[in-house]
Parts: sequence; structure tokens; C-alpha cells
Amino acid sequence: MTVAVDMGTAPDGAVAPMDLEELLATRLLVQGNSGSGKSHLLRRLLEGSAKWVQQVIVDPEGDFVTLSDRFGHVVVDGGAHSEIELRRLALRIREQRVSVVLTLEGLEVEGQMRAAATFLSTLFDAPREHWYPALVVVDEAQLFAPSVAGEVSDEVRRLSLGAMTNLMCRGRKRGLAGVIATQRLAKLAKNVAAEASNFLMGRTFLDIDMARAADLLGLERRQAEQFRDLARGHFIALGPALSRRPLPIKIGEVETQARSSSPKLMPLPVVPDDEARAQLFERPTELDLPMPAPAPPPPPRPSMEQLLRSIEAPATNPADEARPEKSPEERDAIVAACLAEIVADEGESFRPAAVLFQDFGVRCRMRGLADSGLDLAGFRTRLSLARAGLYEAIVEGDPMADAAREAEALPEDARGVFLLLARAALERAICPSDMEIARVYGTHSTGRAKRLLGFLEQQGAIVIRIDLRGGRAIALPALGWTTAVSEKATAEA
Repeated sequence: MTVAVDMGTAPDGAVAPMDLEELLATRLLVQGNSGSGKSHLLRRLLEGSAKWVQQVIVDPEGDFVTLSDRFGHVVVDGGAHSEIELRRLALRIREQRVSVVLTLEGLEVEGQMRAAATFLSTLFDAPREHWYPALVVVDEAQLFAPSVAGEVSDEVRRLSLGAMTNLMCRGRKRGLAGVIATQRLAKLAKNVAAEASNFLMGRTFLDIDMARAADLLGLERRQAEQFRDLARGHFIALGPALSRRPLPIKIGEVETQARSSSPKLMPLPVVPDDEARAQLFERPTELDLPMPAPAPPPPPRPSMEQLLRSIEAPATNPADEARPEKSPEERDAIVAACLAEIVADEGESFRPAAVLFQDFGVRCRMRGLADSGLDLAGFRTRLSLARAGLYEAIVEGDPMADAAREAEALPEDARGVFLLLARAALERAICPSDMEIARVYGTHSTGRAKRLLGFLEQQGAIVIRIDLRGGRAIALPALGWTTAVSEKATAEA
């Protein structure tokens, strides 16, 4: 079935259709100076395709939130959510096929780039079973894929540019069709702009932008002058979804309106009389003037020792001091519950331990536990146990206490895997798979999990046995425990 979106009219009065299925496969680039009608064009495309395809709109100015009233788009305020929450939202959006508007209004440029990068990267990395077709519209794309370094940090620029590059270069196989709009082609990264096969070029005045627009449309340099004469809402179209030859198009009307609009002229207020003019310059009396409070003297600068001591001291909340102290049993239960949440949270367990330690402290305080009693080193030990499925602290006399002592001789990042194998061997369970080992190791790569097993075997911590059927069992010589043989090969001999 072919779905065509009516974009407006051609010079001969004929309808100018946009082939939606072809657009999903070939992507679109819109260029035009401020006031040329880019947002109007995008709104026309979004309104015409709203009932046919899922839409994800990255909106830096909040212009497209009005689509929610007419077409049911869900508005996501990027500034009101953390990066973790944005990842969760993006995964659910791909799974449930909901059209959304990610508004970044109110954020600084660096915050907008970080939020957009997090959101787009998660859409790109969604599970394969959720690769449904979606139209991903990014307005003011030069903000998120700049051609040169600006005032933002290199890390944020790299993240944002990488997300935009993945969207335009590799997004098609994942069902993501990029539609990007920019004020200036010269400010947009070339590797992002070059991946589009459809173009709608509007009014522009700078020679460098006109030259790039003419090159993309296959026009001669002398024909580039026509971009200066284009009226508002007029574009030149080219591409498999639009026209095989450059075609002038006048964009049609839209059903919804942006919250912001172009400024309109309006009459000035009535000219004030002489009395009103005099009041403008009237000097207030001393009693009417607010007396400023004397500024307190600046506090003395803390010494380096005081700064270090304040950084190392755990953060305290006056409300926490008023709460009754938790019993040791309650404290252990809260710590175990927070560790279980971190390990179970998809994507969380792969973050650095220092970042997870901060998240752990927040989770504990939300449960009324001001001090968990764990420093970073202790948290890493408990996190290794939790990744192996041991959320409660190991007490003396527990068989796993011997395994924990053996694990202390291993590198920190390998302890969780050793404890996972020890637990499986103690319970005579089948040998964990490479995917389970990789998850506990904190990676998605099964290759890294296999290399870790090889390292542990070289250290004498484990012995890997693979039978003729390819089943694997792992023995722990120091403990005298061995896992049950897996039914099929989970690692290479």
C-alpha cells in the first residue's frame, strides 16, 4: 500500500505528494533561514502522516507540543526527567509505539544536547523485537550535530553527534527514519546531512549555504541565486519520495498552530500627557526608597583539609536526624532491597561503580536510611555479591563465606563472576551461560565474559570442563565444588 502525504502544490497547481514509505527508507533534510517556513513544513508533514506512522519529535523550542491536543502526541519534558528516566521512557515508547514530542524548552544548549543524545541513542539501541517504523523529526538539527566545536564540552558534543549520526546513517534498519531541519547547512555536520536522500530547500542568503544547497540538488552554481528569491513557505524539493527533478513547492495549510508565532505590529498606547511624563522622572522621597540591608561579611575561605573532610563526609539532611534510628535488621533489609533494585534495573548494572554508589545512596535515603554504613569499597563488595544473586550480607558459618574469602584474592571486577560460579556449584545448579556471566561482569559482550573465564582459569581459581557433547561444567578447586554440566555448549573449549 502506498501512502502519500499532501505537502502542497506545484507551480502548475498539481498536488505535491510525499511518498511516506519511500521517506521511511530514504530520510529527509529541510533547510531554510529563520522565518522561511521550516516549522510549518514539518507540521504539515506530521499532521498528514500522524495516523499512518509513529512519530518522535525532538523539539528544542516547544513549538510542536500543540500536536498533542489534535493528534494525541504525548509531551515529554526533557528538563523534568533524569537521564535514567529518559532511557526508560524511550524504551517504552518504542515498545508501545506511542507518538511523542520531546520538548527541550528551558534547557541550556548543553542540556538540550545531552537529553536529545540520551533519548535518540536509547531509541536506536532498543531490542530488535521493537524495531517498528517511526518518523524521527529533529528541529534545529545544527544544535545537535554541529559541524565545528562550540562552547559545549567535547563529551556532550561527541554524544549528541554520535546519536544523530546513528539516526541518519544506521537508523533505517532499526525502523527509524530521520527528518532533520536546519537553518544553515554550513553549521550542520556533513556526515549527518549527506545521509539524506530527500531535500526541501527554502530561502537562504549566505553564499556558502546557497552553494551547498545547489550541490545537494544537483543545480549549477549560477542557479543557486534562486534560493534568495523564495517566499515564505516555498521550497525546492528533490528526492525519491518527492520528485526526481528539482520541483518548487508551496507548502499547504496546517490544522494546528505553534504556541509561538511571528511578531505582529500593533498600535502604540495613547501618548501620555504632561502630568504622566512628569511622573516618569519624579524622584521618590527617602521614605519610599527601600533601604538595602547591610551585606554580611564574607565567610572565611575553608582550608584544603576542611574541603577534603567535607567532601568525604556523607551528606546529612536535618530531617534525617529527627527520624528514629533504624535497627540493624531494618538497615540490612533496606540495603539488600536497594541492591536488588540496582541489579534488576535494566541498564543500571552496567554503569560504573562510583555512579551506582551515588544512586544507591539516593535509594537508601528515599527509604529513610540516612547512612547505609557502606563506603565505596564496601559497596563494591556488596555489589559483587548482589550481581551473583546474594543480596543479604554473608554471615560467618555460611558456606558462601569461604567463597567470599577466596574472591578477595581476585581483581575487584572478577569477584562477582567467581561468586556466581560458587553459588551455582554450591547448589549443584547447571553452569551459568555466557550471557549470565557477562551480565554479572557488567558488560553486554559474551566475548569479554569468555576472556574472563580464561583469566580465572589461568589464576587457578576455576577449572573448565567441556564434554564431548559440548556441555560445560566449572569446578572451584579451592572449595571442592563443581557446577552441574550445562545441556549445550556455552563457551569454546
